[in-house]
Amino acid sequence: MGDVAKDLAAGTVGGAAQLVVGHPFDTIKVKLQSQPTPPPGQPPKFAGAIDAVKQTIAAEGPGGLYKGMGAPLATVAAFNAVLFTVRGQMETLLRSEPGVALTINQQVIAGAGAGVAVSFLACPTELIKCRLQAQSALGTAAPAAAAAVPAGGAAATATVTAAAAVKYGGPMDVARHVLRSEGGVRGLFKGLVPTMAREVPGNAVMFGVYEATKQYMAGGQDTSELGRGSLILAGGIAGAAFWSSVYPTDVVKSVLQVDDFKNPKYSGSIDAFKKILAADGVKGLYKGFGPAMARSVPANGACFLAYEVTKSLL
Repeated sequence: MGDVAKDLAAGTVGGAAQLVVGHPFDTIKVKLQSQPTPPPGQPPKFAGAIDAVKQTIAAEGPGGLYKGMGAPLATVAAFNAVLFTVRGQMETLLRSEPGVALTINQQVIAGAGAGVAVSFLACPTELIKCRLQAQSALGTAAPAAAAAVPAGGAAATATVTAAAAVKYGGPMDVARHVLRSEGGVRGLFKGLVPTMAREVPGNAVMFGVYEATKQYMAGGQDTSELGRGSLILAGGIAGAAFWSSVYPTDVVKSVLQVDDFKNPKYSGSIDAFKKILAADGVKGLYKGFGPAMARSVPANGACFLAYEVTKSLL
């Protein structure tokens, strides 16, 4: 098989492994990110990650942790094929001679280029995923917020209720609703700017750290003899580096993508950033950080291992 075909196949397998291992953590992350700031004197919907897990299972069963998985699973082939294939082709362009290993800086550049390409697939996929993951938190927040509205505040109550009124039956239902009621295809790319602001630097860091970790463990640029445990460790560290470097951007992306179309709370990325800071301080930009980090190590470890093993077998 040619290098492109190998990257396509190995990237698909790696992405599937990452999704199966990491999706429950991602669901909790999005629920925590998207829950509204409660009215004064009212507790938040979720007290933390463990509480979010308990409430999700109690209300939706274990399957609730895999809510929204259909959208990324349906596109995981395309997403990871693009990510690893673009990275592989950039490696070819950056390599000084055939067979020569890239420097860490070159891996960073290759990762950034791959991040640009996957942003256009990640944005609509994650919009659908986030809507499905967050709808239970947003739906239950409306009654509490409405109850806090003083007498005569019917208009405010209607706005709060409308913001959480939409319930989706699945990924295709979300896509149909957005296409029909939120500006057509353009609506599916809501949050593209913060998506790119996450994917470009995030993948630059991730692939750079992955290669640097492998070379450190191998004691040089030749990493071909590393065992599977080392690959899992390198992938896990790389995934943690990704989220550590871009997490606030991911929070901004999530709140924009679940924002109500008819009665938006945010006018754009900068406005969302300012309002999160004003309402919750810096900690608001790190809602769900624990689940994201807990997810990053096993999920990315599984992804890189599956990618490397699959490519070596082709």
